[in-house]
Amino acid sequence: MSDVRVTYSGLIAFLVSTASVFTGIFFTVIVTRKLTPDEFGTWSLIGGLITYVVVVEPIISMWTTREMSRGIQNGFTSIMSSGVFSIAGVGIYLIIAFIIGNKIGLDLFPLIIASLLVPVIFLTKTLNAINWGIKPHSISIGLMGFELTKIPFALLLVYFLGFGLTGAIYATVLAYVINIIILLKYAEQNIRGKFKIETLKKWLKLSWLPLYPGIGNILLSLDVAIYSLITGSVVGLAYYAAGNAIANVVGQSGNISKALYPKLLSGGKIKFIEENIPLTFYFAIPLIGFSIVFAKQGLFILNPIYDFTIPIVIILSLRVFIDVIAATYSSILSGLEKVDLSENPTFLDYIKSKLFILPTFRLIQFGSYSGILALMLFFNHSKPELELVIYMAIIALFSQIGYTTVLGIMVKRSISLKIDYKLIFKYSVICIGVFGLTHILMENYLIYEESIFNFLPNLIPFLLLAVLGYIGLTYAFDKRTRNLVKIIIKEIK
Repeated sequence: MSDVRVTYSGLIAFLVSTASVFTGIFFTVIVTRKLTPDEFGTWSLIGGLITYVVVVEPIISMWTTREMSRGIQNGFTSIMSSGVFSIAGVGIYLIIAFIIGNKIGLDLFPLIIASLLVPVIFLTKTLNAINWGIKPHSISIGLMGFELTKIPFALLLVYFLGFGLTGAIYATVLAYVINIIILLKYAEQNIRGKFKIETLKKWLKLSWLPLYPGIGNILLSLDVAIYSLITGSVVGLAYYAAGNAIANVVGQSGNISKALYPKLLSGGKIKFIEENIPLTFYFAIPLIGFSIVFAKQGLFILNPIYDFTIPIVIILSLRVFIDVIAATYSSILSGLEKVDLSENPTFLDYIKSKLFILPTFRLIQFGSYSGILALMLFFNHSKPELELVIYMAIIALFSQIGYTTVLGIMVKRSISLKIDYKLIFKYSVICIGVFGLTHILMENYLIYEESIFNFLPNLIPFLLLAVLGYIGLTYAFDKRTRNLVKIIIKEIK
């Protein structure tokens, strides 16, 4: 069994990623307040287009993590292979960007500059895969470096020098470079050696398996292309991106389970799962409360012109919360799968394994989402964009519910878990009480001022009330929370 520490890595991942939410929101504030809705929508479109080409990277990262977790050194081969793949990815991205950009009449220059993101994202993902198998917490340290440097770069290039959308792209590329340097430092001992052509051949031979989930990711990211091509606008994408910026706060709770996958791969016991799930809910429940109750205030900070998109934030927050549960289920099922440890696994063995079955259900989810979205937009494209984006968020929510339900059934059939649901219910009741009171107080006493620097001091006391109120009450009424605090203190020491 490896020395991966689930609680330690999970807590670091959660704390860093939660901090990154606020740095990410700060970055988004810089972008949303300096870019027009069309430019911000283009920024969202770029993210979707890059997904289409990065989809091949799991050919490297999937097997890298699984093999590194089991003591097989393949780091140098992973890095070199990633470099070759990224070169091809840049060419493919440019072709797609030209086609869609010309179709809807966008400025092509920012789309071309954004091709710089392809190689740095490829390398970051590969280094994350290497470190995930041996030092999961290092991924969080790299993320922290990324987030902390992205802000000064954005302030300089977007805010002070006025480079606009291209400035946001340059700032993101430079931040990725810092992230890569940090990840390289942690992976240093595991990327030395020779390039193993036989390892790459094996990965390519089995490439259909990691590529298969990529089809689902492409279908998911097709929503930005579908929306822009059918409506002829990217403004709705700006609304969706603004809502997602707040809703994604909830997703940070999923980092508590980040180390489950490599731990189970290395032979970890079921008890790690039983301890980890309530811990995930302990953080996920207040975060969804935070995202919903502070939706209006969060959008006001981003840019007051988006404050009418509160319904989008609420719907997407629910979707992200359910996705956190799905991601935990997926980590459990994938970590318990042992098909690749067989001496000579056949094609049929892989087809029957969770490594194929899980992406199949994901493919169904994203395929239904994209298909229903296209039909909805085709018959309703003349309606107001806010209404269309709300429909878009609802479709995403229900597709997520279906997928998560299926995974929950699979986990129940695979292993027997003893989960304290009364404890999770207790967390929920306390959260509703604390955040409900906070909402009432904000509606009566919070003063809105256009300047962020004047508004934030007014908002911070309400944030502290919600956070400290939840932690204080759970600590007072729940023995397990008191034990959790002791564990956190122990892990910090």
